[in-house]
Amino acid sequence: MMMAFRHIALFVLLWVIAPGWEGNAGTVQVTEEDGRAGLLQEHVDAARPGDSILVAEGRYHGNLLVSKRLSLIGSRGAVLLGNGTGSVVTITADSCELSGFSIENSGIMLAEEDAGIMVQSGRNHIRGNQLSDILFGIYLWGADSNIVSGNTVTGKAQLGLGQRGSGIHIYNSVSNRFVGNRISDMRDGFYILYANNSYIEGCEVFNVRYGLHYMYADSNIFIGNSFHDNIAGAAIMYSNGIQMFRNEFRDNRGFSSYGILFQDCHDLIAEYNVITDNTVGMFMESSTGNLFRANLIARNHIALQMFQNSTSNTFTENDFIENLSPLTIVGKSTGSIWSVQGRGNYWSSYDGYDLDGDGTGDVPMKIQNIFEYLEGQTPGVRLYLYSPASQALAVAANSFPILDTSGEVDPHPLMRPAVKDMIFTSPENAMTDGGVEAGWPLFPAIGFLIGGVAYYKLSRKQR
Repeated sequence: MMMAFRHIALFVLLWVIAPGWEGNAGTVQVTEEDGRAGLLQEHVDAARPGDSILVAEGRYHGNLLVSKRLSLIGSRGAVLLGNGTGSVVTITADSCELSGFSIENSGIMLAEEDAGIMVQSGRNHIRGNQLSDILFGIYLWGADSNIVSGNTVTGKAQLGLGQRGSGIHIYNSVSNRFVGNRISDMRDGFYILYANNSYIEGCEVFNVRYGLHYMYADSNIFIGNSFHDNIAGAAIMYSNGIQMFRNEFRDNRGFSSYGILFQDCHDLIAEYNVITDNTVGMFMESSTGNLFRANLIARNHIALQMFQNSTSNTFTENDFIENLSPLTIVGKSTGSIWSVQGRGNYWSSYDGYDLDGDGTGDVPMKIQNIFEYLEGQTPGVRLYLYSPASQALAVAANSFPILDTSGEVDPHPLMRPAVKDMIFTSPENAMTDGGVEAGWPLFPAIGFLIGGVAYYKLSRKQR
């Protein structure tokens, strides 16, 4: 009986490993002379599954197709130069490796999805490549369980933003891992469409439209990434169960720029992220049931901009520091939860007190004043931010609270910043150098008059 069991176990083991095992795998050396003769594709075609192909320094012209399990390893200075149409490298076999190459000169047809590296298979490792002058960078099409690490992707900067592809584009692919990649001058950094269970860590994305763009992509995780100097750091749209930890979203500025844009996303968890120096820190529309805990939201023009259909979102132990406006709401109220188990958020603009010394304010923090409420309904009044008109409105509303505003209140505001392990040094206000705050003294009398009229009309309308 024991002997029969051993035979069965051995048979099962061989059956499991046989598909991935190749006997007599070897190493193929490809020289610069082979590159000049255009023989790299011939070496790839002649190699046996499981072989490693070592490519010497030099320029290798023509697009490359990898249709069997191979490792292609480039020496320093090995350049794969596409012919200007289609994708430079296409991988259709599973369990390949592509590493150490400079990859250049893809086609420019968006409809054909021309890329530096097109992956149409699974369990591949794409690492340490430098991609430039390409339309799409690394494109995963129906490709599962791949690792993409340590690559640098730079697009065709001469093309308009709408004519470029994404740095890393993932379509209909699951369980892929992206670590330590650097992306710039593309349309989007990461574009993730119908791709669940992706993992992104330690990447840097700048000078693109959206640093990270989720569309119909659930249960994805991104950790420790930096998204800066884009139109939006991230756009999370029509996706559920996203988890985001210790990411940086900074200096995403422009007429309609955001640190993070949430559109119809639900059950998200965001913790220990830094969202600083953006036009709008976080924008939310039709997004519900999300948790924001222990994030730093600082020095944004508007910390949070929310539509009233973004309901039941929870904010606890976040630090809201030196934002010009902490909250604007398009609509009346969101029903957000601003405190959990007696722990609210830290607001640098809070002027309450803590007589019992328990670390939370004795007076609730009313997050919107009357001017910020008006701003949510009529964005044009932002021109008078910090003007005598806005200050007068705030004082009048506190003294004579006849207007029913949003009602967004933090019942347990924290007296000290909650995010202790993040270093934040407050510089001079970013808006004092030619921005809104510098501009308001030009219009004090007009601003005071318009603000007073608006307050008077609203108060009469609600009587």
